[in-house]
Amino acid sequence: MVEQLADWLTTALSALPKELIIFIISMIPILELRGGIIAASLLHVPITTAIPVCLIGNIIPIPFILLFITKIFELLKKTKHLGGLVTKLENKAMGKSDKIQKYEFWGLVLFVGIPLPGTGAWTGSLIAALLQVKLKKAVPAIFLGLLLAVLIMCTVSYFIPWLIKAI
Repeated sequence: MVEQLADWLTTALSALPKELIIFIISMIPILELRGGIIAASLLHVPITTAIPVCLIGNIIPIPFILLFITKIFELLKKTKHLGGLVTKLENKAMGKSDKIQKYEFWGLVLFVGIPLPGTGAWTGSLIAALLQVKLKKAVPAIFLGLLLAVLIMCTVSYFIPWLIKAI
């Protein structure tokens, strides 16, 4: 699904510079860095450009989520139309929080870093904020998770295709 969304966005944004496309994709929830790296590979952006652009794109929303999401959710829960949606979103995120609660730092690193559906920096930051994980733990864990995601996604999107062509 991430690859299909990244491919669709890459086509939809094709008039923009490649670096801006992968930056935007990396900022979007669900796609995040994983989608950005896949798009970078599809657009033939060099890996040395793709990594920092995708990392920065994925990192930008994180402080806002960690610092403000619980207050924003409190306000939105009071509204008639969005209260149920926010509660559903909180419950869905907290349903994935068991490993983070149990292992806190390393659980958050793995949750952000292992590219599975419903994981990533956005959801990891949301869960960390809802669990009130201290910023001193959450920020480095999320950043390490992003580095792990870079390693995995670059292997899948750049190294394996290169290896297959070389054989």
